[in-house]
Amino acid sequence: MNYRRLGNSGLQVSELSLGSWVTFGGSLGPGAAVPIVRRAFELGYNLFDTADVYLKGVAETELGEALRGLPRGEIVVATKCMGRVGEGPMGRGLSRKHIFDAIDASLRRLKLDYVDLYQFHAPDADAPIEESVRAFEDLVRSGKARYIGYSNFDEQPKLAEQVIALQQRNRWTAMISSQPRYNLVERHVENGHAAFCRKHGIGMIVYSPLAQGVLTNKYAGGARPEGSRATGTFAHFLDSQKAITPENVAAAECLGVWCRKRGLEPAAVALAWVLRNPAVSSAITGATSVAHVERNVKALEVKLTAADWRAVSALATPRPVRKASRAAAKPRSVPKRAMAKRRAK
Repeated sequence: MNYRRLGNSGLQVSELSLGSWVTFGGSLGPGAAVPIVRRAFELGYNLFDTADVYLKGVAETELGEALRGLPRGEIVVATKCMGRVGEGPMGRGLSRKHIFDAIDASLRRLKLDYVDLYQFHAPDADAPIEESVRAFEDLVRSGKARYIGYSNFDEQPKLAEQVIALQQRNRWTAMISSQPRYNLVERHVENGHAAFCRKHGIGMIVYSPLAQGVLTNKYAGGARPEGSRATGTFAHFLDSQKAITPENVAAAECLGVWCRKRGLEPAAVALAWVLRNPAVSSAITGATSVAHVERNVKALEVKLTAADWRAVSALATPRPVRKASRAAAKPRSVPKRAMAKRRAK
């Protein structure tokens, strides 16, 4: 395993981290996360990411159990707050009250005295950003959070900038991490957010680096393998987050063909591609078995030429999938001049 500084901080995190979004306490039953977390730690993972909203706190509870007995000084525990975890108007958000209540609840579930990284899970239009940022500053001063960051703020660039400006103006603790979605078929962070992070010393901890498994090419040809996310309780996330679109599946198929000719695994290549971005500190991977963890680590062994990486980027760029029209169903002769013009285009 290789390690990278998280932004400009002195915190060293593993290039691959282990997430728990729909796995711990979801697709994995009680206690099933233990061998997965232990094997990940053995392989060098030191960053474990979760959130209070994941299965209404169950993921944090399962992670806490799995981390028990591991050396606290060698692991980095990251969690988040904002999503709805309780009833009533104060059961969600980034108000000072909810933030303080949320971290206390997270610490109880994780069975920890502090978290290494505490993050805004997403912007909250109902809470003044000054209140939220000041609350995070006070958490750091209280010792309940060692570092702070934010997730999904790449979707609101002006707000992300406002947070940094507030911290600089008041000499508060700075955000050291941003958690956006980033993979071969979802590259929006390259249009400004990655540069923003590098400018302000923020490390990206990217989620969905395999587009929820689509880039493994398991859904090629419209397949929905038994046991995959597409056939489980959380299949709706593939559609709601536009991961399993025809364009993305087609891009994964192209990547799969390219990798097969070279004896490579698409998942390993896709993960390695994400880690090539200098703004990325770590890529969050999911796993429902020890084998998944061991397979993901192979990404660290992928060595390609610059030309190969350019080819991978081009192959996996999602393009609209055109449906054949009735007219196109019947072959027809095309004059040579017309054919030449089409090729030129």
